[in-house]
Amino acid sequence: MSSKKNLVKPNAKNGLNSMKTQIAKELGISEYDTLDKGNLTARQNGYVGGYMTKRLVEMAEQQLSGR
Repeated sequence: MSSKKNLVKPNAKNGLNSMKTQIAKELGISEYDTLDKGNLTARQNGYVGGYMTKRLVEMAEQQLSGR
């Protein structure tokens, strides 16, 4: 198995990065895209990833329910 993360849709990477930046901004972490993530706490990084996962699940649920 390769150590690289393989996206099902490689062109989705820009959209995911945009979502990550937007969520970080909503959480009060400004300039997340240029920020050294090593300077953030594990909790801050975890919040961004957690909220991103939550939003992706919500989007999938809406799509599956036909909304």
